[in-house]
Amino acid sequence: MSLQSGLEAYQEKRYQDAVEFLEEFCRTCDDRTSSDYLTAQMWLVKAYRATGQNERAFELCNQLISCYNEEVRNWAQQALQTLAAKNPTPSSAIQKTGRAATAGVKLAMGGVGGSLVLASGVTLSLLFGMVLVLMLGVVFISSSDTPTNGFAIAVAITLVFNTAMFFLSPFLMDLTQNWLYKTRWVDMSEIEIKSPETARVIRRVCQQKNLKIPKVGIIDDENPTAFTYGSLPNTARLVVSQGLFTYLDDEEIATVYAHELGHIVHWDFAVMTVASTLVQICYLVYTTANRLGRGGGSSKAKDAAQSAAMVAYVFYLVGTYLVLYLSRTREYFADHFAAETTGNPNALSRALVKIAYGILEEGSRSQEPSRLIEGTRALGIYDPKAAASTGTAYRIASNPEKIGRVFLWDMFNPWGWWMELNSTHPLTGKRVRALSTYAEQLGLPTEFDMGRVIGEGKNLSKSKLYGSFFLDLVLYGAETIGFFAGLVMGFVLAASHTAATGMAMGLPFVGLGIGVIVKAFIMYPNYNQAPATDVLTLMSDPYASPLRGQPAKLEGTLIGRGDAGYKFGSDLKIQDRSGMLYLHYASRFGPIGNFLFGMKRVNSLIGAEVKSVGWFRRGVAPWMDLIQLESDNGTVVNSYHRFWSFVFGGGMILFGLFLLVLK
Repeated sequence: MSLQSGLEAYQEKRYQDAVEFLEEFCRTCDDRTSSDYLTAQMWLVKAYRATGQNERAFELCNQLISCYNEEVRNWAQQALQTLAAKNPTPSSAIQKTGRAATAGVKLAMGGVGGSLVLASGVTLSLLFGMVLVLMLGVVFISSSDTPTNGFAIAVAITLVFNTAMFFLSPFLMDLTQNWLYKTRWVDMSEIEIKSPETARVIRRVCQQKNLKIPKVGIIDDENPTAFTYGSLPNTARLVVSQGLFTYLDDEEIATVYAHELGHIVHWDFAVMTVASTLVQICYLVYTTANRLGRGGGSSKAKDAAQSAAMVAYVFYLVGTYLVLYLSRTREYFADHFAAETTGNPNALSRALVKIAYGILEEGSRSQEPSRLIEGTRALGIYDPKAAASTGTAYRIASNPEKIGRVFLWDMFNPWGWWMELNSTHPLTGKRVRALSTYAEQLGLPTEFDMGRVIGEGKNLSKSKLYGSFFLDLVLYGAETIGFFAGLVMGFVLAASHTAATGMAMGLPFVGLGIGVIVKAFIMYPNYNQAPATDVLTLMSDPYASPLRGQPAKLEGTLIGRGDAGYKFGSDLKIQDRSGMLYLHYASRFGPIGNFLFGMKRVNSLIGAEVKSVGWFRRGVAPWMDLIQLESDNGTVVNSYHRFWSFVFGGGMILFGLFLLVLK
């Protein structure tokens, strides 16, 4: 779609066509610094105003105010003044409730996130204990009186390597940042121009904590994010993207920087490095003992080695979850530090929501997910996987009630807790709830009425929430349960009938197949009566599950692929007026079919208006398993999620029955 088409549509007063043409041009434009792109953005503001989409016009003007081009900045400021005069309260702006009169007031966490010292101490102590026990176990693996020399060398190399990486990692990360993201290292004067309050916060914190001002960098990417890395507090780097200045106000940017300063003050990267090293040693013990258990030597030594390997692997898994727990705890404490330092917890709540919105908005303009956001997921202030739900609620309105309803799933659905176990970040709803308690301590009204959300959550059906959850956990293991149930039944029948040896071999596969098919019926229910709905409504369902598919029909625009950095990805992104959702495609021909679909057909579908039918699922990142997609030009795409489940399940049943008849 050409820029000229959009301009002609506007001149002919076909304003909705102008919006579509200009949005399509902006999405497909490779050079976002070109004059054509900036021209399209300015005309898009006018087209939004002409179609009554004033909130979108506000958002785009706010982005253009930070443009490198002075003429565009001046134009955007004038356009904002005009918009504000005609629409004094745009719905896209969250109504601010103020901040504390003074910063630095001590705030009680009230059990939120636990104790940082306790979490760090317990995690490191347990990991040290695991490593010590495993090392002692390895000493007794061999009949020899000395430990395995190779293992000792491996542990020494691990420690030396991690120690070297600890001190060299800031410089290696600098190289990586420059290579992948073209990070610009700037001085405080530029930060002060972009966000005066941020500069004041950085200087004040560093003076109070007797720290050097960290090396600050900016990545020229409109996806909003911020992260910190280094080895020691005085060698820390604090990097943000340009999108942070685009989507956030001055006070919100300052709270994000304060959050990252909290990581520096708390020595987070040092503690996480030690914890990760101990987990690596656990895994090293597992691989070493496992290899010794398969090698030569006495049976006693081999049995001891296999036992040590099993224990080491358990310790490795436990250690991994301890490190994730520690990471989430440190996020809570960084939020707390920001709230205390700035006296403005509401601004950080607002920043988290607007970062989610910015990630979603930028994703709608790009055919592929951002490599920056995906590549810095563990480091960033916000988990981009969680952006779809929160950003969707903010995208269409600033009504805190709508955003709060999306948080119901985070706070009350047991699947939220389950999914969070595998995440480096707490769920957004829990972070906003904690920040709201800090605002209450400061005597401030909260911008997101989390009290109402808590009240609504208490009225949810506990039997529906937890009953479905525990049943779903069983269904997740339906194949395993079926296999072992068949195995037990087979041995019982074989023991009572000497000629029925086929029972012991065949029934486990029959049970496996039945488990697969039962699970498929629960995951992929009948969709003939799938209701027409929108993305926000789906994400506002507090009972949604990652297992039980919820049939739904959506209408919207395909705006790109769902696979970060993979140009042949088969998954898609659909956007309607309320938000964006990932569509997961499954070919009848398996992975090869997915690859061919991504290579040959996806590009022709991007930008098309479509009707889709699928099963909605809610995890940290919501998505829909696609059933059928029909574009406005009549193209139909069918997806086959149930197909392979039935093929595999039926095949296992037939194979099991075949074994049953063997003598």
